[in-house]
Amino acid sequence: MTIDDIKQLIFDDETKHLELKKTTGELKDGMHSACAFLNTNGGWLIFGIAPTSLKIVGQDVTESTRRELAQALAGLEPAVDVSVEYIDVPDGKGKQLIVMHFDSWVRGMVPYTYHGCPYIRVESTTKIMPREMFEERLRESKPGKFAWDAQIAEGVAIGDLDEERIRNAVRLGIAGGRINASAEGETVESLLRKFNLLKDGCPTNAAVILFAKNTDDFPQMLLRMAYFDGTDKNVFIDNKQQAGNFFDLLDAGMAFCFRHLSLSGKIVGLRREEHLEIPAEALREALINALCHRQYDDPRTSVSLAIYDDRIEIMNPGRFPMGLTEESIMEPHDSYPTNLKIAQVLYQTTYSEKWGSGVKRMTDLCREQHLPDPRFHLGKGTVCLTFKKAQKDTDGLKDDQKDVLKELTERQLLILDLIVQDPSISAKEMSEKMSEKMSEKMSEKEEVNVRTIERDIAQLKKKGILKREGGRKQGRWVVVLDEQSI
Repeated sequence: MTIDDIKQLIFDDETKHLELKKTTGELKDGMHSACAFLNTNGGWLIFGIAPTSLKIVGQDVTESTRRELAQALAGLEPAVDVSVEYIDVPDGKGKQLIVMHFDSWVRGMVPYTYHGCPYIRVESTTKIMPREMFEERLRESKPGKFAWDAQIAEGVAIGDLDEERIRNAVRLGIAGGRINASAEGETVESLLRKFNLLKDGCPTNAAVILFAKNTDDFPQMLLRMAYFDGTDKNVFIDNKQQAGNFFDLLDAGMAFCFRHLSLSGKIVGLRREEHLEIPAEALREALINALCHRQYDDPRTSVSLAIYDDRIEIMNPGRFPMGLTEESIMEPHDSYPTNLKIAQVLYQTTYSEKWGSGVKRMTDLCREQHLPDPRFHLGKGTVCLTFKKAQKDTDGLKDDQKDVLKELTERQLLILDLIVQDPSISAKEMSEKMSEKMSEKMSEKEEVNVRTIERDIAQLKKKGILKREGGRKQGRWVVVLDEQSI
């Protein structure tokens, strides 16, 4: 490097990639910045330039100066191999610049420290690395040593795990070609070893998360579910909580979605295809990701599933892997699982892939149903995935058809909605569902009994909106507006 190269480098003053010091009298502060460069995107540390005026002044470099530099660099851990350049200052009467370049941090490496303290670079400022970032980097660098899911689960024995769940997972792995067929006859202990879920012969936290019979001592193993009336949290129609292992929570979440999301169908060829208003496979993928990649080390946290009139939100404690943002996570990216042990088992049992392709699969599934792309949002310590529901569109209806809809009562519209969800539903079942879930939509004077439902059905049939196909017991309702389906 020449003096002209230095002049070009300092042209834009100090940046997040450049730190200027007048002399090695500021060596300690300089090493803080060196540590910060190593923990972020790399940068240059130069002694002999006035930071304010950018005047190249240089300094006297003696053997004592070189020893001080060597001792200072030795304070960086892990050790770094840094080439120190000494550049003569023109007309500087023997004074020199001391120039060092530090490489950027590489994902998977331990965080660098200077005399035991880690630093990062934020724009042109050097700051102490936040504890959460430091701990996350430690976990990523040595997941077997530092990761929460790799630690021994205190007080848990192999007998506390659900053997049926374990063997069902193994069968799925065998069917998917990811586990050898001979594993089906092995003992539970042997299978846990194959899954790498034992440490010193004891189940790890990952084993508990995946297969525990009882999760009372792990309160974070909870899925909160709510079905709200409208687009906010003011009024809920259904509110449930489910405790249990990974597979218990996944099953509960999917059951809740099937209970409260509408089904629609169309004839394709000679058969009828039915779809949830949000693709079931996309919801399943989202729940798997939330349960797999969430942070488990805080027992006060849990995953939540919220259904609104216009959207579904799945929220889990944690944050994106470093380097990913709300925008870039929607693009192709590598997989950086927070819980490596859990993710590995889910891959072996075909519940997930290893390629960071889950977001693309969810997006493709939504697009197939002409739905908006799912979107991620980072909150304070949380990641929220939102699926937007399709908006009901009446643009294709004729004016007189729109007028017919406007004339319907709110109760009649609810009847049509129940029928769309279940074309074989009976008047008694409609009455029960309305009383249980929709009663707050009715005026206090209206009694939603079977006879009231039957009168509304008769009016809907008279208006040509509703018809019956088949007999009373085996038939089904069809909602129509002439040839236009609602």
